[in-house]
Amino acid sequence: MKKTSFFALILPFFLILSACNIGSSKEVLRINVSSEPDSFSPFESVAADTAAIYLNIFDGLLSFDERGKIHPALCESYEISDDKVTYTFHLRNNVRFHNGAAFTSADCVYTYENLAGLNGCTPKNSRFAREIETISAPNEKTFVIKTKAPLGDFLALNTCPVLPVNYENHSSHPIGTGAYKFVEYKPQDKVVLEKNNDYWNHEFAPKIPRIEIYIISDETEILTALQNKKLDVGQMLSADKAKSLEKKFFLYTAPQNMVQILGLNNSIKPFDNPVVRQAVSMAIDRDEIIDGAMGGFGTKLYSNFSPILGEYYNNRLSDVYKKNIPQAKALLTAAGYSNGFDLEITVPENYHIHVDTANIIAKQLEEIGIRTKIKLVDWNTWLDKVYSKFDYQATVIAFGGKLEPGEVLKRYCSTYNRNFTRFNSAAFDETFEKAELETDLSKRIKYYKYCQEILTRSAPAVFIADPNNTVLLRKDLHGYETYPVQFYNFAQMWFE
Repeated sequence: MKKTSFFALILPFFLILSACNIGSSKEVLRINVSSEPDSFSPFESVAADTAAIYLNIFDGLLSFDERGKIHPALCESYEISDDKVTYTFHLRNNVRFHNGAAFTSADCVYTYENLAGLNGCTPKNSRFAREIETISAPNEKTFVIKTKAPLGDFLALNTCPVLPVNYENHSSHPIGTGAYKFVEYKPQDKVVLEKNNDYWNHEFAPKIPRIEIYIISDETEILTALQNKKLDVGQMLSADKAKSLEKKFFLYTAPQNMVQILGLNNSIKPFDNPVVRQAVSMAIDRDEIIDGAMGGFGTKLYSNFSPILGEYYNNRLSDVYKKNIPQAKALLTAAGYSNGFDLEITVPENYHIHVDTANIIAKQLEEIGIRTKIKLVDWNTWLDKVYSKFDYQATVIAFGGKLEPGEVLKRYCSTYNRNFTRFNSAAFDETFEKAELETDLSKRIKYYKYCQEILTRSAPAVFIADPNNTVLLRKDLHGYETYPVQFYNFAQMWFE
């Protein structure tokens, strides 16, 4: 009989045990996102998935909690002048960037000069360029902003990341003051962060040493990775598939303050005609989309606002477009399209919820004679062709949430360079400008509600739903929260 040594017998046991330990590690949190980072530089990035990652790397003068409440971050306090145009920020001591450089007012000056274009270069943020008159730094721990007029929402804008002076390699290796440091990015694979042991905010010091963010959008692949312990958090899942693992994982679902739309290019035929856009809106059944693409987990919308925004939300628009096929056909006939038309809907293939929604919409539009073709593109192509160059007819996408209503509505201003629906309304622009300058909250709310009404009745897009974020979590993971903006706050998470 062949003899087997004790070590030969015991080695496989240790290998199995080691593999199990790796799969159940409390030292690493592994989570997925649906899209490749477009750029880690806050000056360049436009993708919500990317911002959700880099908000762990950078801090702003101010920050926000899961309810959207603003509180000091890199500033320990601030003052607003009686005339509401001067903001004085008193900066924290003993804050350092990840490269060891001390944080001072010079970093604020550098950041805001770039944002507002006060350095003679192209502004990185059109709102800052339009509203900021001057910035100054009386000393290393004081930073002052003077706006051109009183602004009701200016504080929320100062949650933007502060970058270290003269460091320009953020797109490939970002450096901030945040709870986590950037380690590496492997395209089509993952982003790796490690905790900042010198983080200034001791109350919210990170607890998990390493974060691995995998770029996975395919649901089957996400579920398999969860079952094989290669992911601790699986995101962007449909409700029915998430429920299949509900016994093994904690199922989390909540509204996201997102707005899923069927975006229409208002600058080209036939969508340059508002009557055609209204006909399309009247053919859409939101309930069918929420049930079919979201597993029933979604909130119907009628404007570019989610009810999460509370008092700003206009709740009197639900009856503007009820599904009415005969009336939708009559509108198309009146617009000169009695035989319908051919339509191409461009959809980013990495977001299954938008692909599923587009397929449902295609069947719904058939009822009024619109012959639809779905064009699937990768995320970078969508950003380039649709979002940047407006080279499309229609698209299905979701706008990421914002803390301030004005940041949501500005997407439809004719002067906004990312207004990819190409909506152009003098009444909307005028009302929006009044809202921005209004410091009386009750009056500002009225302006914002009227902006929503203009959007709904003009139909630059079909406003569909705020889809719930449906997530599967490892059962010993705590602290996962949904924020008013897309943000994975790793510093708040821990393993039991």
